[in-house]
Amino acid sequence: MTPTSTSPVQTPQPLSICVYCGSRHGTRPEYTEAARSLGAAIGQRGWQLVYGGGKVGLMGEMADAVLAAGGRVIGVIPESLEKLEVGHTGLTELHVVPTMHVRKQMMAERADAFIALPGGIGTLEELYEVWTWRQLKYHDNPIGLLDTAGYWQPLLRLMDHTVAEGFLSPAMRALVLVGDEPIDLLDRVAAAAEAARGGDNYSKV
Repeated sequence: MTPTSTSPVQTPQPLSICVYCGSRHGTRPEYTEAARSLGAAIGQRGWQLVYGGGKVGLMGEMADAVLAAGGRVIGVIPESLEKLEVGHTGLTELHVVPTMHVRKQMMAERADAFIALPGGIGTLEELYEVWTWRQLKYHDNPIGLLDTAGYWQPLLRLMDHTVAEGFLSPAMRALVLVGDEPIDLLDRVAAAAEAARGGDNYSKV
């Protein structure tokens, strides 16, 4: 009799992507459209969104789009911001945590990749933190910047200046993937995440 294999069947791993974005809509309708488009693409692929847990602004638009497309959404929000950012009660999981430090750590631990959409100082702070962590080799996850309507161009010029003045290596500046089309950037980030995991295949529904 031929022995029956008991090895587990390997199934594609769903990508878990952490997105940083504004708790406001901003002045341009393109920002809202981009958040919805990115969210829908994440959900349609059967992937998981990790984000700040809010129901308002670009945060809420993106989360709702992921859920409507059938994806999982994990929200992490500190107690002090639950009312201000209006914690989204319709998520797959909503974690209310004591501090911003715990929030950011939990989001990072659950992510395979990071993308920043237009946002304010909170979005900038989160982007720079995971970028710094990448430089310090705390993680090797890819980082993407969705440059909707040229929103991030002033920041990119500043980073080029930082390189020119000798405070940032060209390799670290080039590490952040930049694009203005949500689906194209998402695919590039997913490919980089796959490469970082040694060729693991992420499901793409």
